[in-house]
Amino acid sequence: MDSLWLINPTLAYRDWQAREAAGADRRPFSARSIVQHQAMFEHFRRHLMTKGATIVSFGAANIDAFWQTPDGRAYSQATRTRYVKLLDRLCRHLVFTGVRLDNPAAPLLYAERWPDREPAPLFLTEAEDARLQAYLQSLPEDLAGLRSRAIVAAFLAMGITAGEARAARMADLRPEADPPYLVVRAHGPRDARTVHIGRFAVPILRTWCARRATLPIDGDLLFTLTPDGRPITDMSFGRIVSTALAEVEFAGAEPSPRTLRNTFCRRLLLAGHSRDEVSQMLGLVSNRTCDRIAATLSSDAHARQRQRIGGA
Repeated sequence: MDSLWLINPTLAYRDWQAREAAGADRRPFSARSIVQHQAMFEHFRRHLMTKGATIVSFGAANIDAFWQTPDGRAYSQATRTRYVKLLDRLCRHLVFTGVRLDNPAAPLLYAERWPDREPAPLFLTEAEDARLQAYLQSLPEDLAGLRSRAIVAAFLAMGITAGEARAARMADLRPEADPPYLVVRAHGPRDARTVHIGRFAVPILRTWCARRATLPIDGDLLFTLTPDGRPITDMSFGRIVSTALAEVEFAGAEPSPRTLRNTFCRRLLLAGHSRDEVSQMLGLVSNRTCDRIAATLSSDAHARQRQRIGGA
């Protein structure tokens, strides 16, 4: 038995990935995939800890409970399939090495399948985008209102993820620079990047930074659950975005930070930026997301985009 799995499962998983783990075609995973798999493993392991379970003892009920967490409920079919494949691969290894007696993920392979096609990306129309930008121009005097609008502005103007907004530090946002920008620190498989702030969001973010600097909050997170300095949860981000979108009469099915990120992507594509440029701004290593959103552009928008790219 490999006792390291009992003592330090994080280190055991990292060591196994580096030495032996491979995909279905027996080819070793890329370095980026290994980082992503380690992050997924840690996320699941932390879930088990909250349930009093371990890598050795977890069962099908623990996996079912994982899908019911706030993050799990938001997973796409493709993400759930990736987790099932990871857990099946892990459990098969643990059974082989004598650490486990069973593989509770195996039956799930029959239920989880790669989607036949990607779901249509959700975004604000150009008119809705314009209304939300106008809404963000008013600066509330109350702290909660100001913070909420700054958060919405960050998603809409920079296309960052909820995780990136949660981890952003005061020093990372430079609204006084020329041009204003945010430094998104490296995390998981994503490299560090610099994102310029959309002009419409500069006043609200500049005002928030000045207000945030005066608050007696522990730590230096840009957005916190005041006054204890804890990061804002995904659920709170969702409520903040949903409230703002209701103000501009957004009728879409998913009023979330991801919808604002897609809107940022689509706005840049409409403005003539290339897929490579936009993918880099989003911190993505492929153009898959940009391709899906580009497919929603009208033929006239495609023509304008090709004309701009050709004249660049």
